[in-house]
Amino acid sequence: MGNRTTLTVDSAARMNRLGRELAALLRPGDLVLLSGELGAGKTTLTRGLGEGLGVRGAVTSPTFVIARVHPPLGDGPALVHVDAYRLGGGLDEMEDLDLDVSLPESVVVVEWGEGKVEQLSEDRLEVRIERAIGAEATDDSDPRTVTLTGLGGRWAGVDLTEMGERPVGS
Repeated sequence: MGNRTTLTVDSAARMNRLGRELAALLRPGDLVLLSGELGAGKTTLTRGLGEGLGVRGAVTSPTFVIARVHPPLGDGPALVHVDAYRLGGGLDEMEDLDLDVSLPESVVVVEWGEGKVEQLSEDRLEVRIERAIGAEATDDSDPRTVTLTGLGGRWAGVDLTEMGERPVGS
């Protein structure tokens, strides 16, 4: 089922740092699928990705615009942040956003993309964020279980096991 690792993330700061660490692995053309319930930390992770990639603009949930492009400040790729929650038509609607045009030059992160955008690329990183059992929905400090799955040849030789393992501040 691809290259997989699971880790525990115990705070929003660590989720942000995990995003920055993942950004170091990403390159133009990569597709990242984020899944998890409301408030699980998808946008916090994406904010870290944006910081790690060095893109312009505050990364916030693109719920109302569906897709937001963050151009690079330097030589790196742009970050295309998509919220597919309201996209009922799946891939057809995604193609209407012209994301496939920017996919080769950009890192594309899709929240709520399961069952909708997998056809965009056989090579993708799937990130599933799950809250600890019985946690209050308003508590941002409860631990999350994050499962990283790299699918396709692009991710076959990438070591995901060290993500999130470094101590805070390193």
